[in-house]
Amino acid sequence: MTTTDDEPRGQVAVAMPGAPAARGWRPDPLGVLLLVVVVALVPVAVTTDRFLTLDNARAILAATAFVGITAVGATLVMIAGSAVSMAASQTATVVAMVFLSTQDLGLSVALLLSLLCGIAITAVQGVVIGYWEANPIVLTIAAGFAIGGTATWLSGGTTVYAEDDAYDVLNSTVLGLPVAVYVLLVVALVAEWVLRRTTPGRQMFLVGENRGAARAAGLPVGRVIGVAWAFFGLCIAITGVFLASFNTSATVSLGGTLTLDAIAAVLVGGTAITGGRGSALRTLGGAVLISVIANLLLIRGYSTGAQILVKGVLVLVVVVLVHLRSTRGHR
Repeated sequence: MTTTDDEPRGQVAVAMPGAPAARGWRPDPLGVLLLVVVVALVPVAVTTDRFLTLDNARAILAATAFVGITAVGATLVMIAGSAVSMAASQTATVVAMVFLSTQDLGLSVALLLSLLCGIAITAVQGVVIGYWEANPIVLTIAAGFAIGGTATWLSGGTTVYAEDDAYDVLNSTVLGLPVAVYVLLVVALVAEWVLRRTTPGRQMFLVGENRGAARAAGLPVGRVIGVAWAFFGLCIAITGVFLASFNTSATVSLGGTLTLDAIAAVLVGGTAITGGRGSALRTLGGAVLISVIANLLLIRGYSTGAQILVKGVLVLVVVVLVHLRSTRGHR
């Protein structure tokens, strides 16, 4: 296994056959792309009415929180080599319904049940992937259908409301920023600390870099992947709770494009889709960039379809560049 600037220090590294030899500095294509995107956004932002305002900045940060919290959790899963989950939106929707429907038990109990629900649903998928090596994309697509179908069946397709508004405390602001923004920062810092400073976090890099070598070295591969997915489930659950609080109700479509937005933020943040490399803090930057682009398009009057198209094109270009960077590194 090779080491990069993103990998934890202090690990015993094993050079893989064909590992790249030390070469002169060459610009990172992904970094160049992101620089070009940022530079291109500057004149668009300056010439867009209402974009450079404090209220709009708060709106961007609030939107970033919903996507960013889930994306940070997805970063650990991708670093551990499990690619992506296609069931984040459905899971967040179910958690939101659980959160609102249990408000009569008290805010603390409702919050606890909701977080446990998100962790359980997602950790089960991680265990299957980690111990039985199920294909994560196929499994999570199936899980998404099952979770969405169950939510529709139990709710009868109707909107879920809370019998108590105690959850409204989660919509409050501190120093002008929504509570969700501070939670996002805490989640990102905790995730980065787990990745860099704890044994499970370092093992995620090693498992993602080469699962076979990690298993041969005696690492608990299944458990490591299960832990990554459990953390991901916690992040999805937190997002579901904030979505429920913000919207004050939940329907089967509440999750919207959360799955694709979170994947976009992780990839734009530079996490390798093949695993073994990534950063929660860089994912945070990717989430901010995605939110800024979506906000600019919204203010300029572009439709939701146009916003999804632009994000899709950006993700496609990023995936191609990450692939080129990976293949270049092995030549």
